[in-house]
Amino acid sequence: MLINISYNNKVIDRKINSLVGTPYSLADRLKKKGVGSPRLRINKSSEKINNLLILDKNVNYCNIELRPKGIIVRFRSILETYGLIIPFFKLNIHKETSNQYSIFSENNYLKINVLKNDEYSFFKKLLDEKVSSTPKNPF
Repeated sequence: MLINISYNNKVIDRKINSLVGTPYSLADRLKKKGVGSPRLRINKSSEKINNLLILDKNVNYCNIELRPKGIIVRFRSILETYGLIIPFFKLNIHKETSNQYSIFSENNYLKINVLKNDEYSFFKKLLDEKVSSTPKNPF
């Protein structure tokens, strides 16, 4: 779900919290050694996201917030902040090249440059969270 999250709106907050869970508490954030990614550069995106990103001439960056049941990918366009809300069961991550990851959810995707060690370690943490949140198949 792609949504404008620039303004405080209780209805939107409830919808986001129902999809990906409430934000981690301070104690949980410290235990996990952070739940937010460093600033990540966007190389390519789906048409819907790209139409927002091309409105300004800046270099496009995003960041990712871990939640208990999913992630929120935030990016800015002009003066608005948008969030791509992705529950773990809809999240697909592919490593395209040695320094590029793709994040897919339904009809939306982002291709992101990953160059630094802290960026790699965040994606490892993200994949570990996704694996630990998926139910075990008894078969």
